[in-house]
Amino acid sequence: MSLNDPQWGKKGGGSNQGPPDLDELWRNFNQKLNGMFGKRGGGGGPSSVHPPSMRQISGGAGLLVVLVLVVWLGSGFYTVDEKARGVVFTFGKYSETTSPGLRWRVPFPFQTQEIVNLSSVRTVEVGYRNSVQTKVPKESIMLTGDENIIDIQFAVQYTLKDPLDYLFNNKRPDDTVLQAAETAFREVVGASKMDFVLYEGREQVANDAQKLIQSILDRYKTGIAISRVTMQNAQPPEQVQAAFDDAVKAKQDLERQKNEGQAYFNDVVPKARGAASRLTEEAQGYRQRVLANAEGEASRFKQVLTEYSKAPQVTRDRMYIETLQQIMSNTSKILLDAKSGGNLLYLPLDKIMQMSGGALAGATTPSGQSLVEPTSNPNSAARSRDALRDRQRESRP
Repeated sequence: MSLNDPQWGKKGGGSNQGPPDLDELWRNFNQKLNGMFGKRGGGGGPSSVHPPSMRQISGGAGLLVVLVLVVWLGSGFYTVDEKARGVVFTFGKYSETTSPGLRWRVPFPFQTQEIVNLSSVRTVEVGYRNSVQTKVPKESIMLTGDENIIDIQFAVQYTLKDPLDYLFNNKRPDDTVLQAAETAFREVVGASKMDFVLYEGREQVANDAQKLIQSILDRYKTGIAISRVTMQNAQPPEQVQAAFDDAVKAKQDLERQKNEGQAYFNDVVPKARGAASRLTEEAQGYRQRVLANAEGEASRFKQVLTEYSKAPQVTRDRMYIETLQQIMSNTSKILLDAKSGGNLLYLPLDKIMQMSGGALAGATTPSGQSLVEPTSNPNSAARSRDALRDRQRESRP
């Protein structure tokens, strides 16, 4: 009803202004609709049947057809996300692939579409379901290359790279990925040893299995790209877990002892090598010093021999004087005039020197040697004087 309708704002036929009566509006609409199709009028008045005219029938049918056609054509619109692709089928046969955006195709039953998400990461679990505690022994139990049984659970993550291959070439793509992953892992584990799979080679096993899974899926033309393979758990069967733990502890102790031995080796060997090098250098220095001294003595002897051949007496006297000088420089000396005779007062020069140097007895040189020369024993001095007198008597005629 429009605002210009005479019934607007009236209630019960009165002249009071107010909101429209919804019941009255609905009743009038039903009466007009019934009149269009020739039905009995309502409102409590006398019932009468008005046969519809051909014009009314054709007008109502045409309106209904147009409405149904609009709804049917509108059902052909669909939206494709940015990271997805739309695949259109005509009577079940592939027709085209649509890019992201608002798209339209001929409505059902002529054409249908399917949206394929290419960016979402799908996951397939092998050997377990939802949790590693929920194991599937049929999938997880495998045999290694050294004939040991191992229990492995791993997950395979993949995306789609070709929507046509994904939709048309495989009926159940997820099952295909699961079977290909199990096959690849059994091949890789069967070619490896148990310790390699459990410890140092876990990453390599996963990488090799990923390459093999991708090769199998490409050969089947599944349109799937493997993004990552993750080993969730790898261990021996529960029946031998205790024995295996003991073996692992023994290996850990072995590695610890090896590390301790290597640490001791790294501590002792460098010190020994340093000591050996020091001794070698000291021996080399002693060798060079002895050789240099020997060469110097030989050269000096040759020079002395040359001079001795020129003047033997002079050379002998000089050698005698130098020897006495070397000897006398390290002993206390007392000079006596034995030829003059008579009574000669003996002056103990060695005692006088000792007394004069007593003040410096505690002083030492920077090298730690005493500044005062050691004094000789008086008894030895007396014996020296007696021996000198005896030699003088023997030398007299």
